[in-house]
Amino acid sequence: MNKISHAEAAAVFNKDEARVDWHDETLWFVRSKRDRAAQSIPEWEGLREAASQIKNHVLSNMHELLVRFEENALRNGITVHWAADAAEHNAIVHQILTDNKVQQMVKSKSMLTEECHLNEYLKSHGIDVIDSDLGERIVQMREEPPSHIVLPAIHLKRSDVGDTFYKHLGTDAGATDPQYLTEAARLHLRDTFLTRKVALTGVNFAIAETGGFVVCTNEGNADMGVHLADVHIACMGFEKVIPKAEHLGVFLRLLARSATGQPITTFSSHFHKPRKGQQMHLIIVDNGRSRQLGRPDFRNSLKCIRCAACFNTCPVYRRSGGHSYHTAIAGPIGSILAPNLDMRQNVDLPFASTLCGSCSNVCPVKIDIHEQLYKWRQVLMQEGYGPAAKTIAMKTMASVLESPRLYRMAGKVGRGVLRFAPVVAENGLNPWYNHREMPEPPAESFRDWFINNH
Repeated sequence: MNKISHAEAAAVFNKDEARVDWHDETLWFVRSKRDRAAQSIPEWEGLREAASQIKNHVLSNMHELLVRFEENALRNGITVHWAADAAEHNAIVHQILTDNKVQQMVKSKSMLTEECHLNEYLKSHGIDVIDSDLGERIVQMREEPPSHIVLPAIHLKRSDVGDTFYKHLGTDAGATDPQYLTEAARLHLRDTFLTRKVALTGVNFAIAETGGFVVCTNEGNADMGVHLADVHIACMGFEKVIPKAEHLGVFLRLLARSATGQPITTFSSHFHKPRKGQQMHLIIVDNGRSRQLGRPDFRNSLKCIRCAACFNTCPVYRRSGGHSYHTAIAGPIGSILAPNLDMRQNVDLPFASTLCGSCSNVCPVKIDIHEQLYKWRQVLMQEGYGPAAKTIAMKTMASVLESPRLYRMAGKVGRGVLRFAPVVAENGLNPWYNHREMPEPPAESFRDWFINNH
């Protein structure tokens, strides 16, 4: 069970009001950049529809596409591994390192490895892992998980980064200049790139037609790592496969614009085969994805291309912070994916939403995110994972709402309580009252008013 729910963790985050306001405004700024980028190309909605239909095709033909991708990858000289779950994925990575007698590894950003808790696993086995993405490296130094899938350290201010670098890299105390801090990080990582013989990357797109894969970064750190390493390990959830190379044009135009408002990611690196003398390993991971694929109401969530547009627009995420979601993938899409892995542990997440639909509106592959959040609420309550008090309250409310006589009686009682004994509602046990003022009780119900005036 979770030690702390989303609501409780969000309450902790909200104690620093200035930081919450800054977090909210920063992410809305990124959302605004996305809007301007989308509006700059007339065919934006056509691209979204094309991407959605391609992904629908993938979901319906997953088995064939994965087999074709594996055949072509093997033909290219890539060693392909299959992992049923996180434990198997981590064991495969560890075995590759052991076979190569390596105790150190440099890693590019990979949300799959966060999902599998690879860093913690390798550390427990004496392997030193350095994250080379700047945001990931910052949170790694702070021993924190990333709070955002594209902007891992978005919850931190420059002063936080300065303090972290002062502690770990020996920069000047109180330094906050971005150029100075970035240069310090560059010097720190340069030695890592030069000395690590194994580099791990994620995979943004795997192309069944060619057996190659694409890694998108803005810092070039993935390229630096793998081009200097003797062994390249790439890890992907099986949903990353797409049918043909020509489809990349659709997704690459959508990805960066949706994520950060850029026309295209700075580095879109294509890997098809290992260079002479290099090993290239590709690990294809399930870890609950087959189960999600078999859920008709939730299979569309596997269309996700990890752009985080839904994070940046979500009024709940922007005001509660990524760490409040206690899962590798936060935000609206994470709240759909997490219950699939463990309903009991993640029962709170689908309720961390206003169901406003903004997430669905900005999704570049047209996932019906807010509708799936609503459906998960129904499933979780029906399966008995909801809090007992809430279950009883909902059943009681259902009985009241289906009986006109009980409904009218409850209205009268409620108005009387608010008027003559407000303490019953205005106390710390009422979550609504903790954050809002209770309304003035009306003198009569609308029904009574209507009867008396017509």
